[in-house]
Amino acid sequence: MSFDERPAPSQRDLANAIRFLTVDTIEAAGTGHPGTAMGMADIAEVLWNRFLKHNPADPSWIDRDRFVQSNGHGAMLIYSLLHLSGYDLSLEELKAHRKPGSRTPGHPEYGITPGVETTTGPLGQGFANAVGMALAERKLAAEFNRDDFPVIDHHTYVFVGDGCLMEGVAQEAASLAGALGLGRLIAFYDDNGISIDGDVRAWFADDTPARFRALGWHVVADVDGHDAGAVEAAIEEARGVHDKPSLICCRTIIGFGAPTKQGKEEVHGAPLGAAEAAATREALGWPYPPHEVPSPIRTGWDARKRGADRQAAWGALFARYRATHPDLAAELQRRMAGEAPVAFASAVAAYADALLAEPPVRQPLRKASSKVLARFTALLPELIGGSADLSQSTLAWTAASKSILPRDFAGNFIHYGVREFGMSAVMNGMAAHGGLIPFGSTYLVFSDYARNAVRLAALMKLKAIFLYTHDSIGVGEDGPTHQPAEQLLALRAIPGLSLWRPGSELEALLAWEDAVGREGPSVIVAARQDGSAITHSREHRQAIRRGGYVLSEPARRPDLVLAGTGSELGLVAEAAALLAAEGIPVRVVSIPNATIFAGQPTAYRDAVLTPGIPTLFVEAASSIYWYQFLRGPGAVVGIDAFGESAPGPLLYQHFGLTAEAVAAKARTLLAASA
Repeated sequence: MSFDERPAPSQRDLANAIRFLTVDTIEAAGTGHPGTAMGMADIAEVLWNRFLKHNPADPSWIDRDRFVQSNGHGAMLIYSLLHLSGYDLSLEELKAHRKPGSRTPGHPEYGITPGVETTTGPLGQGFANAVGMALAERKLAAEFNRDDFPVIDHHTYVFVGDGCLMEGVAQEAASLAGALGLGRLIAFYDDNGISIDGDVRAWFADDTPARFRALGWHVVADVDGHDAGAVEAAIEEARGVHDKPSLICCRTIIGFGAPTKQGKEEVHGAPLGAAEAAATREALGWPYPPHEVPSPIRTGWDARKRGADRQAAWGALFARYRATHPDLAAELQRRMAGEAPVAFASAVAAYADALLAEPPVRQPLRKASSKVLARFTALLPELIGGSADLSQSTLAWTAASKSILPRDFAGNFIHYGVREFGMSAVMNGMAAHGGLIPFGSTYLVFSDYARNAVRLAALMKLKAIFLYTHDSIGVGEDGPTHQPAEQLLALRAIPGLSLWRPGSELEALLAWEDAVGREGPSVIVAARQDGSAITHSREHRQAIRRGGYVLSEPARRPDLVLAGTGSELGLVAEAAALLAAEGIPVRVVSIPNATIFAGQPTAYRDAVLTPGIPTLFVEAASSIYWYQFLRGPGAVVGIDAFGESAPGPLLYQHFGLTAEAVAAKARTLLAASA
């Protein structure tokens, strides 16, 4: 008897549609991970057909539930769910899985597939992103909801596997979620006991339910992940807990239904093979040929009307909200659209005018950044700060900051604790959720802990801002463990990442302006030590925005160009003055954002770094990066070592980063170029 002759499909029938779209697609592609989708299909069917609030016709609906598949190698699970429930993801696009230009790439990618909320694949980060999404929901609900108007009222659901929970970033994020009591976060643990290397019990013997209870989570343990009724009851229980996030531990069989491969590592990351695929069809009673889903099954999955009705009901609620609270409604819509406040640009211009009107001051560059940050925090209510336990050292905490606490989400600053990786991945989740612009701070040397999350922010083009201070040997006595050398080079190597190293308060102002306005993530690197009192002209405002510019020009054609960044900008200016006293005309160039500068037209770059004029770059970091800009004789003064433990000024002398040493290097360069 065919499915078309049956009165109605069962939940297992609906789940099997996921399994066979997965099996058939991966067989056709010749590559992929079928095991996860086959094992979690029953859980996904219950969640998506009984609980998930979404509208396939509008994947950007503000109050939709967020669904994250953290174990992103099993991407065919989410692709099948999106296709079956009615998103703009056709069967032909499923068949193109893992092919060039496909909307169904090897792992789910944000911005490519409608309905995919975040890029997953590096394990544990999707889980941490989900924590950020749940945090964003709570923050926005606290800010915008009013009596009888719960306009922000959704859950965040996340699927995780053993691999996700082995990763340290998941522990960091889970600990934070438990401390904050994120009650609208529900995670499903796919406890199948298998990873690439086989049975995980030999290397993953954690009592996971106990661990999460200790972190402050509500735990529903020992759920049969193939029993739809048990899964539904577990979700109902979790949704009833409002003061804690919930973990539902589901015992499943990886590759469920494959007669000789289920429960084994060989079904994790390879096609079943034609014989096993045929045997799986027989075992699960699926008589249809590859990629065919019978119409009753499709009808059972179709969420378009249900989703449209739920969004329409929310739309009616929001219309009443807008009539009663017009200012709040307009502000919420502005922030979810990612638009700047009307007065923001004029406020930035007024700030710049004030800086230009005042005598320049010598101050720590982290302080210059902090001044800007305080002003921006007041101007941009969507700017949500944070620090990995260094808020006083990075000066990320300002007079405008207020802590977000477990039962008080009205604040604008998150204390992440010593969790650099978790902080960064949570920020990505907040940015992906929308309505907030997160920034988080730590020391530059500890960006290594967070780098993979920074990389994913760039891959997804998320508006997240990473503030790093203590950026060089200027850290001093703390020694080489705390003195970054190669970190600037490593961060600049990330495609799509905008890195600013300002050398003055005006450069810091325009760096922050760019960071909150651009599409994509930014790094702002602010030195602990004093910068110099840099004199700017009005023309510098636009020039700084181009990433590199002429700070000062001699009266006649320069014999030498000295270029610097950050705390070395003043040093370069001092060296230029020494050389000028000897009759050597020097152009001083500031390059606060080399990536933006590199993208400028050739004519502009040549006007700043003129080919043929000997050029010396100075930065207290790895020298390798700057050689790309040399188009003639030149050299780089940098730090190609790990540093030493001594007072910062002594280290600058020791490593040849003084005005005198730079001037001496310049004389040698000029002599060699003569």
